[in-house]
Amino acid sequence: MADFFRTYQTELLGTLICLIVFYLIRFIIVKGIKRIGRKSQLSIIRTRLVVRYVAMLLGLINLSFIIVIWGVPLEKLGVVISSTFAVIGVALFATWSILSNITAGIILFFYYPFKIGDRIRILDKDFPDEATILDIKAFNVILVKDNGEMLTYPNNLLLQKGAGLLGKQVATREELEMDF
Repeated sequence: MADFFRTYQTELLGTLICLIVFYLIRFIIVKGIKRIGRKSQLSIIRTRLVVRYVAMLLGLINLSFIIVIWGVPLEKLGVVISSTFAVIGVALFATWSILSNITAGIILFFYYPFKIGDRIRILDKDFPDEATILDIKAFNVILVKDNGEMLTYPNNLLLQKGAGLLGKQVATREELEMDF
């Protein structure tokens, strides 16, 4: 066992440093995202979702650094990664819209002026709708029309088509959910 530690001392130290830096950066970024969510009065669920996405991305970056530190031969790693991506690529092609909805959900979290309870108009020439936002999820926005009808609108379409803000906080989440 002592021989293992002597042989791989540099790699083990590099891995330990990577893990410490990873957790430190993750802590700082997560705190920042939560602060943005609090200041913007965004849903805790949405904030947790964005934190989860960022943590996964940071984890993949950290894993890449650890692979380089341990000196995994890039030729062998390249074959494994390309084979994996070939198989996953077929599955992702079918679910590409899901990925775009997740990305749009993150953009909506940070940069969009709408919050739960706001009244909006969807700017779609074929299906114009006015509704109040009940919830903003990872894949879609749940809207409630005046007649009580619930609409599920994909996040990526909300960014593509656009929406106009008709009124800020016309209803609270509790008031909207009481009808259902």
